[in-house]
Amino acid sequence: MKMVRNLYWSFIAAVCMDMIHYMPVFAADDTIWSRFSTIMKDIYGEVVGISTIVGVTVAAIALIIRMISRNQRAVDEATNWLKRIVVTWIVLNSLGFIVAYLQPLIAGGAYTGQ
Repeated sequence: MKMVRNLYWSFIAAVCMDMIHYMPVFAADDTIWSRFSTIMKDIYGEVVGISTIVGVTVAAIALIIRMISRNQRAVDEATNWLKRIVVTWIVLNSLGFIVAYLQPLIAGGAYTGQ
């Protein structure tokens, strides 16, 4: 009896997963994966926008500390923070370019090798 019940629930889970996988989300050509891709692009756009604002603000603070501080240790720390901010900002902004460049190469989940 327990084996039949486990088999039944396994079948139900498989059918549900199959329905979720093949079910269009909003339109006839819009699948759950294309919708996920759209959502991730929107989130990435927001992250880049926020990171730019935060990066400029923190970089301005570090530059002010670097200019007005008389403590050499504070100046060195501000310089290190400026380097970290610039590198992180470049990495975050280049991720979108890298993904946009690589996406045609691996379109459809099959790497074409071109």
